[in-house]
Amino acid sequence: MSRQYETVFIATPVLSDAQMKEAVAKYVNFIKENDGEIVHQEDWGLRKLAYPIQKKTTGFYHLIEFKADPEFIEKLETQYKRDERIIRFHTVSMDKHAIAYAERRRNKISEAAAPKSDVAGTEKTVKE
Repeated sequence: MSRQYETVFIATPVLSDAQMKEAVAKYVNFIKENDGEIVHQEDWGLRKLAYPIQKKTTGFYHLIEFKADPEFIEKLETQYKRDERIIRFHTVSMDKHAIAYAERRRNKISEAAAPKSDVAGTEKTVKE
């Protein structure tokens, strides 16, 4: 049974743009080769780390949402551990609420952009 996951990894900042793209392609292809399905991915770019990791203060962040069998996660994380380009990673299983939130975020639909009824406007009182 396939579940939906979200993985974020941080790659070392010494990579060139081409090397970073190659690292991302490696993991996207690895997921696909293991019967996974890519739902969405985002390149968050070079960001400052909250604390130094391996004497580095920045890293390239990348998020991948995918569907895969639960047994696959261990294989994916083993690949991260073996790759010297990856300095941190985190993979989580998404429940229905997380999936709904991710879809809203992806579609850039926020409560502020959604049309609201003007309930507050009908209850205005005039203060003198």
